[in-house]
Amino acid sequence: MNEAAAVEAGPEGPAVGAFFDLDGTLVAGYTAAAQTRDRLRRRDLRVIEFLTIVELAVQFRLGRRAFETLIEGSARTIKGRLARDVDEAGERIFRRTVADLIYPEMRELVRAHQRRRHTVVLSSSALTNQVAPVARYLGIEHVVCNRLVADQQGILTGEIEQPVVWGPTKASGVQQFAVDHHVDLESSYFYADGDEDLSLMYLVGHPRPTNPGPKLTRVAVQRGWPIMRFRSRGSSPLGLARRLASASSLGPLAAAALGVGLLRRNKRAGVNFLTRFWPGTVLALSGVKLDVSGAEHLTERRPAVFLFNLRTGFDVFLVAALVKDNWTGVATKELASSHVFGRLGRLLDVAFVDREDPGTAAAPGGTLATAARKGLSILIAPEGTRLDTRSVGPFKSRAFLIAMAAGLPIVPIVIRNSESVAGRSAAALSPGTVDIAVLPPVSTADWTLRNLREHIAQIRADYVQTLADWPRSTRC
Repeated sequence: MNEAAAVEAGPEGPAVGAFFDLDGTLVAGYTAAAQTRDRLRRRDLRVIEFLTIVELAVQFRLGRRAFETLIEGSARTIKGRLARDVDEAGERIFRRTVADLIYPEMRELVRAHQRRRHTVVLSSSALTNQVAPVARYLGIEHVVCNRLVADQQGILTGEIEQPVVWGPTKASGVQQFAVDHHVDLESSYFYADGDEDLSLMYLVGHPRPTNPGPKLTRVAVQRGWPIMRFRSRGSSPLGLARRLASASSLGPLAAAALGVGLLRRNKRAGVNFLTRFWPGTVLALSGVKLDVSGAEHLTERRPAVFLFNLRTGFDVFLVAALVKDNWTGVATKELASSHVFGRLGRLLDVAFVDREDPGTAAAPGGTLATAARKGLSILIAPEGTRLDTRSVGPFKSRAFLIAMAAGLPIVPIVIRNSESVAGRSAAALSPGTVDIAVLPPVSTADWTLRNLREHIAQIRADYVQTLADWPRSTRC
């Protein structure tokens, strides 16, 4: 039984607390580093301030400085700024960088505790502008962390509210929180990686060292505490080797595809060779497996419009690995000017469309109608944009207008957990298994503009129902 399943099988109710550390536990790496990189990139951090922070960090790691000195030194670098501006920057940095570093395994654990109605708390020694965006994103209501002091005008003073949250004071802060919110620590969980968090591990009934440091690991082994380690986010030598191998696979396969096209004197034959082998090769080299139900529906009606829900930039890649050949797609006209995506799109006969005019791609005689007459299927995401949620966003009409105009059936493809192998804006895949359900084809023969909304609502409801009641699957 994995940890999330164990939580689901345990007691429920708000008297059970679930306390999560941030850096190294929920997030791979350090949120403070992301903040510093952003300020350096924007020339918003003076050299002397940066060098001071680096020196304090080194001294802290060597045991020559207390944590309080390090975090107070960091707070002084934003003295005089509006607290509102610092919070807004924290949200922007989170969306741009930190969101993709959240371990999907830990996100599932947070959800498991929330489903059991536990009192979930993000307890960290980081600052509010680092912690609050993560808490909002994960739906965590309670936060115990270090807070910046602002004056009556909302201007930061360069100070931290006392006492500084770290080690024993973090443990005492959680103890006080438990008293105030009627949480039974003996029934509670604590997830953390740092050696300094041992004092809090001793207080809870379910200590859960997560990516623990050396001292915490030794104590965990001695006391029989379950240890969790994750490699799905962040960088490692193996991860780098996987990325290099998958990236370099395009060249040889493209050359082979060109040879096939020339040999057969047929461009589509070469394109089909590339689309049949490249996506699967990249997934295999990246350690990504697909757990698919309803695979027989992929070939039941061809050509077809294959719809898929969109969570990451790699979702279309996952669908391409299933559909394999004789397909094209839809992309925004902005991508047409991209050196890489523009060329690849033209090779695949992709229709570059205007966001403001969803009917252009579906027009009779248009690019996709012509592609359909040639026997090509069409891959398209009806939500139109990536969503950081397991729910289903509103469906735009473009995909359905295309199916009607081309006279093609619709094959819904439901992706459950692609965030387990790639962040929303990630440029590389991580090892893992993605669950995919292919639903039976839906005929559009009797669709009209009058009943279009009704049909769209029904297909979207099928996505919602499938995600809520996942079917059995077969590994691909």
